[in-house]
Amino acid sequence: MAIQTPTAELEPQFSSPDANPTPWPKARELLEKAEVYWLSTVRPDGRPHVAPLIAVWLDGVLYFCTGPGERKAQNLVRNPHCVVTTGCNALGQGLDLVVEGEAARVTDETRLQRVADAYVSKYGDDWRFTVRDGAFHGDEGNVAEGNVALVYEVAPTKAFGFGRSKLFSQTRWRF
Repeated sequence: MAIQTPTAELEPQFSSPDANPTPWPKARELLEKAEVYWLSTVRPDGRPHVAPLIAVWLDGVLYFCTGPGERKAQNLVRNPHCVVTTGCNALGQGLDLVVEGEAARVTDETRLQRVADAYVSKYGDDWRFTVRDGAFHGDEGNVAEGNVALVYEVAPTKAFGFGRSKLFSQTRWRF
């Protein structure tokens, strides 16, 4: 998958007068290092569903996993459009990120192994998975032991950054 460098645009209406757009490398670094993300999907009846999860950023794509019977997996079967957010809960500091895209199931075992390795590298051995049958399988002794997890990728189509410090900024990145 080709890594895209998006165009950054500052939204002056929601930014301090002297603010500049946040550079994509800064946002990408936060996406790589964040530990907790929030996935927003749409239920079959149109109501929103939001759930926290862990994820990894690899080759310009955000990857997460979930059990096949979980609400978010069921929602994605019907409607792959989703939003993934992460950031900081402090008003006077930080950068919050919103990534829009479509979740696509990943079943290629070579790619799944790279993603599984990224999970261990980022989150440690408690999140070690065995790859087989196009999914993650929780290893013995870890938090996912005995469970099967489907893996999804979200390639950003659009992203927003909400910077807070002395200057507030709202940056939009188009991919």
